[in-house]
Amino acid sequence: MSAIPSVNLKEFVSGNQKEKEKFINEIGNAFENIGFVALSGHFLSDDLVEKLYAEIKNFFNLEQEIKDGYEIEGIGGQRGYTSFGKEHAKGKKEGDLKEFWHFGQYVEDNPSLEAEYPSNVIVKELNEFNIVGKETYKMLEKTAKYVLRALALHLNLEETYFDVFIKNGNSILRPIHYPPITSEPKNAVRAAAHGDINLITLLMGAHGKGLQVQNHEGEWVDAIARPDQLMINVGDMLSRLTNNKLKSTIHQVVNPPKELWGTSRYSIPFFMHPISEMPLNCLPNCIDENNPKQFEDITAGDYLHERLIELGLIKK
Repeated sequence: MSAIPSVNLKEFVSGNQKEKEKFINEIGNAFENIGFVALSGHFLSDDLVEKLYAEIKNFFNLEQEIKDGYEIEGIGGQRGYTSFGKEHAKGKKEGDLKEFWHFGQYVEDNPSLEAEYPSNVIVKELNEFNIVGKETYKMLEKTAKYVLRALALHLNLEETYFDVFIKNGNSILRPIHYPPITSEPKNAVRAAAHGDINLITLLMGAHGKGLQVQNHEGEWVDAIARPDQLMINVGDMLSRLTNNKLKSTIHQVVNPPKELWGTSRYSIPFFMHPISEMPLNCLPNCIDENNPKQFEDITAGDYLHERLIELGLIKK
């Protein structure tokens, strides 16, 4: 069905050392070779997934005037609503054919970070929207924590190496609506070819054709997950940290065939970001004669700022 390898997180948390090592090897090899896996055994229940899709459809079906009231100026789209065509891929002029919402971190026990991050935006018209969004955010963050623990072991680091950097990290849950296409798009697609900025991305909703991944030969391959799976990929921050040992893969969401233009598509990525102070300096054990250091030292916060300028979401 898809050229993307499948893995099961239940093996990692099973308490069985053999199964744990199997998972570490499978996800490590996949992230070195194509940068994507389809993951089952995560912490999202079917009931929560169903509720989330219902709530985001309710939101995107609101009158445009109401949605526009939740677009907050001056924060680079980090929270609340971003209207259709506002974001573009690096190097592209055309805006992507999508609108989206951002849920951000729910900071615990850290007043300075609470002051640093914008507050989450409450949708007054929908009683369950923010409750369901927060619960989904927490379950995806928990899933991401265990994936990163497996990757730490694959990289010969302490299992909990990433834990301190992702606690209260600047992660984003982004429900996206790709509306029906009403006229021939001028050089625009639902999401132009791009790499993700963050450590790893967990994607809900890659259950039909649309998402494509570029393999090492430069070919585009369909990335299709089963309904019980999340599609997970390496972001540029993790690629930098590992001196490109783990690959951040270029991917895109293409427009559907003309007979399906009248349909909406929904997808919900969770972008796992660390705290701003995390150093993204290449790990010493990922540098050798055959793979010399490829990236300058930088913190996650400075790197994110650079990339948001490139995406047109914040001004220089």
